[in-house]
Amino acid sequence: MANHASAKKRIRQTEKRTLRNRHVRSTVRSFVKLARAAIAAGEPEAAATAVRQAEAKIRHAVSKGVYHPRTGSRYISRLAHQAASLSS
Repeated sequence: MANHASAKKRIRQTEKRTLRNRHVRSTVRSFVKLARAAIAAGEPEAAATAVRQAEAKIRHAVSKGVYHPRTGSRYISRLAHQAASLSS
């Protein structure tokens, strides 16, 4: 258990940050899931829109430090590749 005021403050900060990061991560997962569903349905227009929305959420999460930049890039790349396979 924390005995110093600074350690107690760090615990409070970590709890707040954890909740915020969990919310952002959950939102990203939801949008990625919607994009994958649209891709699986075989609808190029809906898939393109869903992938754009998911990409925006992923980039936002990366900018907030929730995801590492390379992780965000990997997620975006995979979604874009899957969406592009519908067009061709």
